[in-house]
Amino acid sequence: MRGTRTSVAAATLGFLCLAGTTACGGDDDEAFKGQSADQIAAKAVEATRQAESMHIKGNITQSGGQKVAIDLAVDSQKNCQGTVTNAQAVTDVRHKDATLYLKGNTAYWQASLKQQPQAEKTVPKLADKWVRMPANDDQLTGLCDKQGLLAAMDEDKSEREGMSRGDSTTIEGKKALELTKQKDGKTQSLFVATEGKPFILKATTSGASPETTLFTDYNKPVNPPQPPADQTVDLKQLATQK
Repeated sequence: MRGTRTSVAAATLGFLCLAGTTACGGDDDEAFKGQSADQIAAKAVEATRQAESMHIKGNITQSGGQKVAIDLAVDSQKNCQGTVTNAQAVTDVRHKDATLYLKGNTAYWQASLKQQPQAEKTVPKLADKWVRMPANDDQLTGLCDKQGLLAAMDEDKSEREGMSRGDSTTIEGKKALELTKQKDGKTQSLFVATEGKPFILKATTSGASPETTLFTDYNKPVNPPQPPADQTVDLKQLATQK
C-alpha cells in the first residue's frame, strides 16, 4: 500500500510546486498598482500558505504519464475530506480527530495489497468500506497536511521569477489577474485574486499534458463527518485476525 500512497502524495506535491512557478493577479491595475508580476507572485504564495483552509481540485500528470486527480478540502489542523483518483482506483479520504479514514474501490486495494500475502481474501473486506488507518502512517496523513502540501510552492523561489502580468479575468466568480511564464516550451499561468487577500485561485500549465488546479473555499471550516460504524473497518485489527 505504501508505494501507491507515496506516489499519490509525491504527485500532489509536485503539482503544487509547479503551481508555485506562476502567480495569481488582480482584476484591475489598482489591485497591484506599481507591483511587478514577480512581486505579486510572491505575495500570492505567502497569502495562500497563511490561509486557514482551502479546497484544492485539479488534474496532474506524473513523470510516467499516469494521470492523478485530487479533490481535497484541507485545513491547518489536518482535517480533510475529498478524493484521490489514480487510473481506475478511486479513494475517498477523511481525516478527523487525528484519525485517518480511506474508502477505496476494489482496484485501489488490489493495487495496494498486490505484494501482501492473502491479498485475495483481504481485498473484499476492505473494498468500498471506510478503513481506519494506523495513526503513525505519515505517508497518508501527509495528504491532509495543508502546510506540507503548500510548502513545495515556496521551496525554489526562482521558479516564480521572470513572470509577466497578463489580462484581468474571473475565476469561479472572483476577479483575478493572470501572471504567466514561459518555461520548457510550456506556458505556466497563475491567477491571483484582486479583491481581498491575494490568494491563488487557479494554476494552469499548457502543453501535451495540460494541467489545471483550482483553489477555492479559503478559510471555510473543514469538518468531515465521522464514517458510520457499520461501514468502518479497522486495518490494525484486521491485520491481527487469522
